[in-house]
Amino acid sequence: MQNSSQYLFLASGEKNGEGFWIVGVKNCDEKILEDKNLLDCHRKELIGNESAKDILFAINLNINNLFNELRNKKYLKAKPSIGISFDIPLDLLESIFDFWVDTYKEQKAWETCLGLLKVRKRISLTNLIKSEGLKGNSKKWAIKIEKLHTYVPNELGIEKLNSPMW
Repeated sequence: MQNSSQYLFLASGEKNGEGFWIVGVKNCDEKILEDKNLLDCHRKELIGNESAKDILFAINLNINNLFNELRNKKYLKAKPSIGISFDIPLDLLESIFDFWVDTYKEQKAWETCLGLLKVRKRISLTNLIKSEGLKGNSKKWAIKIEKLHTYVPNELGIEKLNSPMW
């Protein structure tokens, strides 16, 4: 079972009237769609078990970094009971998913990006990029990783609604 293939997936779901995104691993394509809480599968990659675990770790760390930053800036409300909040747009989650799946294919790039992601957990990479603290490929990867962390929600949804005119 350790060397078996797994499906790494990004799907939308709904449970008890609450919508969510979920990134996960299943050992069978059909099991993704059999889950009663899942509505639609947006990304699906068949990869080895260990690779799926590694990529899932990176995706989750990237998403957690993003959530922590948004929470610190008071952009996010409550966390859903399951999965990832619909406050995060699908295109951003697809970009994160695709980036980590693609990067995993090249071992040196993977190691560099995962190291940068772990640093990003503690501090923004922007100052390292601007200060020329990173050179060559590290700087190129840092810019891409930082871009995956720069989402800001539409502020119109956050503003207080005006009182009715009557």
